[in-house]
This record gives sequence, C-alpha cells and structure tokens, in this order.
Amino acid sequence: MEIFSVRFSLPSPSLFQFPPRNEPQTLQPISITPSLYLKALDVTIPITASCVYAATVQALNAYNLSNGSKPWRISKTKSWFYLVVLHNILLATYSTWTFIGMFGALTRTVQSPAGPTGLVGLVDSLCKIHGTAGLGNGIAYRPTTSQRVYDPPLKNDRSPNPADRGRLWNEGLSFYGWIFYGSKIYEFLDTVIILTKGKKGSILQVYHHIGALMCTWAGIRYMSSPIWIPTFVNSGIHSLMYTYYTLTAFGIPIPGNLKKSLTIIQIIQLVFSDLLAAIYLFVSYTVPIEIGDPGTSSPIALPMRLADPKYSQPTLQCSMQNVSCIDTSGQAFAAWMSVLYLTPLIWLFSRFYTQSYRKEVSGRVKERDGKRGSGREGNRHGML
Repeated sequence: MEIFSVRFSLPSPSLFQFPPRNEPQTLQPISITPSLYLKALDVTIPITASCVYAATVQALNAYNLSNGSKPWRISKTKSWFYLVVLHNILLATYSTWTFIGMFGALTRTVQSPAGPTGLVGLVDSLCKIHGTAGLGNGIAYRPTTSQRVYDPPLKNDRSPNPADRGRLWNEGLSFYGWIFYGSKIYEFLDTVIILTKGKKGSILQVYHHIGALMCTWAGIRYMSSPIWIPTFVNSGIHSLMYTYYTLTAFGIPIPGNLKKSLTIIQIIQLVFSDLLAAIYLFVSYTVPIEIGDPGTSSPIALPMRLADPKYSQPTLQCSMQNVSCIDTSGQAFAAWMSVLYLTPLIWLFSRFYTQSYRKEVSGRVKERDGKRGSGREGNRHGML
C-alpha cells in the first residue's frame, strides 16, 4: 500500500481565473440568517466601504492640514474620551472572544502530526475545511458515475452540507470568520480617532484597513482554507493591542518597551500569515479512496448478475489519490490576494517600526543633552 505523502507542486492553471468562475454559494452557519449572511458578502459592500473610507480620510487629512493640525474640539471632551475607551474595550473583548472561539474550533478539528495519519492528517485537516473528520473523509469513488465525489455528497449547488461536523468551516470558521469580516469595517473608526486628534491618516493605516477588509471578504466569500489564519492569529494580536490602548488611556503605567514589542509581534504575525498563505497554493497530498474491483468493473449481463451473488454488491478496494490543498479558482484568488497584500504591508510596518525607533532614540538623546545644559529641548513623540 502506498504511504501517505505531502508534496509541493505548482498550482493547476485552472486555479488562475479572474474573476473566479463556477464557484459554489458561500455556505452559511446555521446560527446566522442565510439571507443576511450572503447579502453581507456581496462584493459591492467591501468595495463601497473602502472607497468611502479612503475618500473620507483624504478629505479630513486636507481639513487637518488647513487647520494647522490642531485637535478637534470634540476630542478634548470627556464624552469623547469615554467613547474612545469604550471602542477599545469593545474591540479588545471581541478580539479575545474570537481568538478563544477559533482556538476551540482548531482544537476540535486539526489533527496532530503525531497521530496515526501523521503529517498528512494535519495537512488534510487544515486544507479541507468542509465535511466530516478523518483523512480523506469526503472523497470517495462512485462506480456508477466513474467520478470521485465528496462523501457525504455535495448538494445540487455543489456546496457542502451545513450539518457536517468535524471540519473547520462548520466547527466555527464560518461563524467567527463572517463576524471578523464585519469587524474590519468597524475598525475604520481607528483612523477617525486619529484624525480627531489633528493627526494625519497615513498610507499605512489606509492600506492596512482596506487590504484587511478585502482579503477577509475574499476568504469568507470563497471559503478559502487560509482564512483561518487572520481570523485566529490577528484576533489574538488585536486582543493585546486594544487592551494596551485601553490601559494607556486610563494612565495605567505600562513598560516602555511594550509598544515596541507589540509592533514586532505584529510584523512576525504578518510574515507568518504571508508565508503560510503562499504555502497553501503549492501543497498537495495523498488520501485513501475506494474504487471498484478491476475484476468486476467491466459490464456484466443482467442474468449473470442475478444468478451469481458475488455481483450483487460492488467489490471495493483502497487506492491512493493525490489532491491539491486548494480546490477552486476562488480559493486560489483569496490566497493570492492575501499574499499580494501582506508582502508590501510587511515592508510598510517594518519601515514604520524603524522610523519610530529612530525618533525614539533621537528624542532620548535630545532629552539627555537638554538635561546637561545644551540648551535644546527634549522631544516627545506620541503613539501613531
């Protein structure tokens, strides 16, 4: 019997279709109204939200510049302060909830490489997010049609059954991922808060927010398996980040290097997500399938089938099939979009980190020289 194996190979040309074609309808979780779930994934929603966001930031940047970059009057009020704190608490709580929920879903579905199916079992559980648990479960051979199909069978629209359990989509990703997609629109308020302080909404912020929204939309709309990565990992990072913002807003003492550490962790997260999304496109592996016995696969006359009991049931044997981690052009589109978005974002975040660190060092030097009587004032730089 052939040993299970994992391979790296070039993606099939059929996966490179834009826009993606013949894609199944997105499978909604049972706990969310199907019409609402699907309408929210209409492509016009993230595109419209992104355009309105970018135009608003551009207009408010111009306003702040003409106003001498002075903080808005509302930003100095107590009510605005508490609204900002509430915003941070809400996102910290939500991010923690999503992280815990996705951790549970991954724990229930991802197979251990130390298990009986080894590395292939781990890869299969991360690649195939629909169906029931078990290596290759969901792929079988039907002698009547000479086709390999999913088991349990797909519905007529070729989308998996929402009642299936044991794979990541129905165990939580469809639910947490959809809400995570919606949260990317809400996070536009982060830039609004910065603008009310008279500061500029940077290219990094605009690119980061719009790219995150579009990539999350594509991942959930096309049910692309790599979408678990930002839903899980990014939620964990955001739970730390918004907790930090909440604590600093109340003036609670925080170690000076914590902000720098959070930025480093965020960069590491981006690199990890970028590499893993790219790997998904090149991975294939072998799974066991059932096929008809070659000795009985040829047509047999009806009288013989009736007379001989051995022909009353199909004789099956186990074989191995090589399957790609990514199945459809839509899944590939979502993965490629993430790679193309994350690669420049890593550079932008790294540049931001380097520039912030240099300013911080420069400020410390000037402050030290000022204390020595050099006549220069120390510079203090706020968080961006």
